[in-house]
Amino acid sequence: MIVFFFFFKQKTAYEMLRSLVGSEMCIRDSINAEYGVIQSPSMAMRLATQVIPRCYPSSGRSLSSLALQPTGLFDNSAREYQHITVLPHAAAMGAEICGVDLSKQLSPAVFAEIKDALHRHHMVYFTGQERMGHGDQQAFTEMFGEFGDDAYTQGLPDFPHVQPVVKEATTKTPIIFGEGWHTDSPFLAAPPSIAVLRGVAIPPFGGDTLWSNTTLAYEHLSEVYQQMLAPLRVHMSAEAVVACLEASSNPDGRGKVRASDVEMKDLDTKSMTDGSFHPLVRTHPVTGKKALYLGRTYACGIQGMSQEESKPLLEFLERHATRVSFQCRLRWTAGTVCVWDNRSCLHHAFNDHDGFRREMYRTTVKGEVPT
Repeated sequence: MIVFFFFFKQKTAYEMLRSLVGSEMCIRDSINAEYGVIQSPSMAMRLATQVIPRCYPSSGRSLSSLALQPTGLFDNSAREYQHITVLPHAAAMGAEICGVDLSKQLSPAVFAEIKDALHRHHMVYFTGQERMGHGDQQAFTEMFGEFGDDAYTQGLPDFPHVQPVVKEATTKTPIIFGEGWHTDSPFLAAPPSIAVLRGVAIPPFGGDTLWSNTTLAYEHLSEVYQQMLAPLRVHMSAEAVVACLEASSNPDGRGKVRASDVEMKDLDTKSMTDGSFHPLVRTHPVTGKKALYLGRTYACGIQGMSQEESKPLLEFLERHATRVSFQCRLRWTAGTVCVWDNRSCLHHAFNDHDGFRREMYRTTVKGEVPT
């Protein structure tokens, strides 16, 4: 598949077409006479749509074969704050927050700026937080709201809201916790709103996490498509995850199911697989912005549609929502603490660090029923 990134400058129509199809054209003069100088990406798209099929009817090289990435609507610039410094991480989303020690009690003014940055950038992270302990993480998380009840994992004995997410160096497994594009536990009636993940032991390479901005993905859909999606409700179910866990993990001596080295609760598999129906386009309760609410890990149907009808719709939206243009990737270090908003982005972990220990600790914030 061919991917084009337009570092745009004005070109004649012939020059633009030649860059697209990679060959001389005998109709140079007529094309330039018809289209003149191409002055914008939208004119280039029109040219590609109208002229390539006309000039190369049997080549199969049409716009559908050009994996063009979205342009426009990208504004991940940082606001000016009094108490924190924010450095944008990527064009689509994400930011590093500097000048904060999360092992200390934060003032209301500092926390208000952190929360504002999270709502703007969808994911924020802090580095150099090695002094942050389990109690500090619980205290920081609770500033966002009431603790969420994780559907999968056990908390620590002395810190019940802190869930260990560990893969030992000796462990080899076909699945790890958090793999695949998803938003956390959307099969619940009121899924978690915010997640906090702290890195303690990090592989020398591998173990990165990807996020994708589902607000930006929604904004890049046509108005007609947005209107079509407005009344639809997506069925979120953990059926595929439960089946995968049962097939790939061996119960330990106490009969507990494990994913990698993460010990699971006694899973309520019936309610998890029954799942919930949520708006396919949800509105953020703070920003008021709309975002796609789906993910191939859990989204399995559309209310009122057959599988034959809903499958192509969900497949397109899942591809669209996870375009590389909408993503950012975080390289963890020991002492990195990451916070993300499940209501406006997806995330994806990787099982690519066999032979190296990865020790993380997660906390979640209780969410609202999506609207």
